[in-house]
Amino acid sequence: MNDRVTSIDVAAGYGQALPQVERQRVLRNTYWLLALSLIPTVLGAWIGVQTGITMRLGGGLGLMVFLAGAFGFMFAIEKTKNSAAGVPVLLGFTFFMGLMLSRLIAQVLGFKNGPELVMTAFGGTAGVFFVMASLATVIKRDLSGMGKFLFVGVMVLFIGSIINIFVGSTAGMLAISVAAIGIFSAYMLYDLKQIIDGGETNYISATLSLYLDLFNVFQSLLALLGIFGGERD
Repeated sequence: MNDRVTSIDVAAGYGQALPQVERQRVLRNTYWLLALSLIPTVLGAWIGVQTGITMRLGGGLGLMVFLAGAFGFMFAIEKTKNSAAGVPVLLGFTFFMGLMLSRLIAQVLGFKNGPELVMTAFGGTAGVFFVMASLATVIKRDLSGMGKFLFVGVMVLFIGSIINIFVGSTAGMLAISVAAIGIFSAYMLYDLKQIIDGGETNYISATLSLYLDLFNVFQSLLALLGIFGGERD
């Protein structure tokens, strides 16, 4: 399931960009909070795998729980991003996302080489982030125009993902996963460039955007590895 909130991508236009020292502060705080957000994500995924709670949420019910929880949390994050409650709410969201991810992780861990596939997906996601972060620091042109095209791509993915939940097509899942890796990798570059250029002024909003990029790239990589690399006993 792929999802992306784009209303928080730009908090200020390029004409209102922050001074360099403030941009660095936002970027530094974003990186720290992004690293911290991985802890509740891993915890949520571990609890989900151990308890099997998400395995009981199939089809339409699982979709409704995910959409209600994800959009509810993101609405709360947007409302609290300028207050002391913003960070705890964001970390609560990442725990929920880890819990929702546990269904896919449990399925992949069912393969003989499941742990290796999970680590490969994690390493691949880290590699994508490193490449996009490097590109964001060397590209000088304004990439703000990418936002509209990426948003359209995400909407197509979102609709396709919902349809495929009910259709259950492996080919559909394959196509969606490949497209998601490309789109969210590009979104990662876009979001990082927004921070570096001063287009994003709030580190909680910036962290949420990058977290969603990473989450979707990891999820899609893991799905692909499960389809092509899973070894059964």
